[in-house]
Amino acid sequence: MLWCGVDETAAVFLGGDAAPVGASDLDFVRALGGDLARMQRIARLLTGNADEAEELVAEAIARSLPRWRSGDVGDASAYVRQVVVNLASRRWRRVALARRRDHRALDWLAPPREAESNLVERDCTLREVMSLPARRRAVVVLRFYDDLSEAQIADVLGVTVGTVKSQLSRALKQLRERLGALEEL
Repeated sequence: MLWCGVDETAAVFLGGDAAPVGASDLDFVRALGGDLARMQRIARLLTGNADEAEELVAEAIARSLPRWRSGDVGDASAYVRQVVVNLASRRWRRVALARRRDHRALDWLAPPREAESNLVERDCTLREVMSLPARRRAVVVLRFYDDLSEAQIADVLGVTVGTVKSQLSRALKQLRERLGALEEL
């Protein structure tokens, strides 16, 4: 589980090592404290699964804490967010083979019964976002959910601002085409 309220005497279990929360670890917890829920939601949007998102954020924290302790991390929140996006990208690569075998896997999901029209629209939009290629999905989530600028997204993904702009443009075009086709049905 993720830390929600860690008191100063608590022990935190990370990466297989039980470490007492000392000044450095406590500073790390404080630096992330307000952003943990947001990181969880970002991971949820990137993975499409709440359990995977929780594991992803926990792994990102476990990988980030040693770097924090060594003084290599200036902005804990930005660093953990970047690790979350990188870990999600690795997972997408593993899942890509399964999706290539059956590109209609998301069609197996039954539509919600008697849902409000906004819930149906939200479900369709999320499905289409989840069907975007990995980089486009990351750009859309970081831009519209995390409200990052194009330059910040470029830093997180390790690409140029031009790449972010083109990926965002292509993603939005793809979403408009697919969601527009759904409205015609």
